[in-house]
Amino acid sequence: MTLTLPPLGMGCAGIGNLYRAVDEATADATVAAALAAGIGYFDVAPHYGFGLAEERLGRALERHDPEGRAIVSTKVGRLLMPTDSAAPERHGFVAAPPLEPVFDYGRDAILRSHEASLARLRRDRVEILFAHDLGEVTHGADAERHLRVFLDGGYRALRDLRDAGAIDAIGLGVNEIAICERLLDAIELDVILLAGRYTLLEPDAAAALLDRCARVGTRVVIGGPYNSGILVEGSAAQGHFNYAPAPAEVVARVAALERVCARHGVPLPAAALQFPTRSPAVASVIPGLVGAAQVADTLRYARHPIPEPLWDDCRAALDLSSTETSA
Repeated sequence: MTLTLPPLGMGCAGIGNLYRAVDEATADATVAAALAAGIGYFDVAPHYGFGLAEERLGRALERHDPEGRAIVSTKVGRLLMPTDSAAPERHGFVAAPPLEPVFDYGRDAILRSHEASLARLRRDRVEILFAHDLGEVTHGADAERHLRVFLDGGYRALRDLRDAGAIDAIGLGVNEIAICERLLDAIELDVILLAGRYTLLEPDAAAALLDRCARVGTRVVIGGPYNSGILVEGSAAQGHFNYAPAPAEVVARVAALERVCARHGVPLPAAALQFPTRSPAVASVIPGLVGAAQVADTLRYARHPIPEPLWDDCRAALDLSSTETSA
């Protein structure tokens, strides 16, 4: 991949009303603050608020980045279809438009999704397209069928878009490691967006994958460095882990990490944000951000000095916590 990503980007699910409603002014202010802070990479998807995150990001970039310097990645694999559902929360998103995401990894659907995203984003192009949420974690018994559709058509559409210069890079945006390994066996991927699987809380889960990506030249973007919330919310909040309430054993492991960080004078979110950057395969880390205050906090966490012994101490604390939990 010739495209160079900045080490810190912004995940945009939050401005698509993930977990809670966000007003238009806050969404705009978040993007403006990120740009002002030097964060020039934004990752979004049609799934995030069922088009809402793309629309808000597009309006904000049009206003605050009129030269189009920001790098944008979005995703394909879901088409947005009208729905009569009036549920206040669907798929974790609240107060979203009356659209329902429908999985389709075929060639025509990929091309349609790309064009629809460009319209919502008010852009002539995006730099990266990720095939979104392939694999058993999302699809269960339907995983093989969706994978075959992608390999038989959708992947070729991505290749054609890249070869024509419509995009700079193609890849995979997922929350599971197994599908990354499987697709690396079958196809060429410029970049993998791996969310929630390479974190301070699970430091070894993706080690083999990252080593492989470094060898073959596939760059890695790490999403969800806080495991969807718990590593920034802290153990006392008993917040989100993998987009669900954190189980007791996860809360205990986070508490163990907090004690280590406190001894070293390091905020837990700073250690969590900086941990993925230690891998040479990782090109960028993209925490989800909502509000100018979170942007400022993120810059502070990214710059906080961390003593080298902290990393070994965190690993030792996790090992001890695992032993105590299983006893």
